[in-house]
Amino acid sequence: MSDVSPLVEARLLTALGEPDARASVTFLGTDRIEVLRFPEGDVVRYATLGMSARPMTDPAAALADPLRGPRAELVLSVRSGLADTDKLLRPLAVLAASPQVEGVVVAPGASLDLGEPLWPGAPFSSVLVAESGGLVEDLELDEPMEPVRFLPLLPMTPNEAAWKRVHGAAALEERWLARGTDLRDPRRGSVPLAD
Repeated sequence: MSDVSPLVEARLLTALGEPDARASVTFLGTDRIEVLRFPEGDVVRYATLGMSARPMTDPAAALADPLRGPRAELVLSVRSGLADTDKLLRPLAVLAASPQVEGVVVAPGASLDLGEPLWPGAPFSSVLVAESGGLVEDLELDEPMEPVRFLPLLPMTPNEAAWKRVHGAAALEERWLARGTDLRDPRRGSVPLAD
């Protein structure tokens, strides 16, 4: 089985340019996860590298298939200079390690909760996983491996996360869109949720 990480890194560099920083985190019993920082104008993007080294396995499966199963990396974009967002490198690595640590399959529409702010003073402790294919194109791999999907993360306030649990991801995304919410603003408040 070929190592997919060099291919994933090449796709990130093609889509986002050269990173100006990277951090590496290893959790007990897991593969190393790197987080790369890509500045782009007034936006900084953080992307994981290493989450897709193994396919995600359904926790109900009896055995983990070393080849088959969804693969993903996470991408989070925020406006630079407005908050200490560089402190989210470790929390982002924690989210990327969750398939190996907790046996979850990270997919669009899912919520990932850290239980603490994404960075010091952040109004967000969880994220909504959005659809891939926009910022970084999916990376096709040799059969029988599934493509690596680069999943955008959208920070949610606690109120938004609670509302999403009741009404669903699509309804929250529609509300953000209807209100013109700047999802890259690291200081934004909760979107109005009452009808």
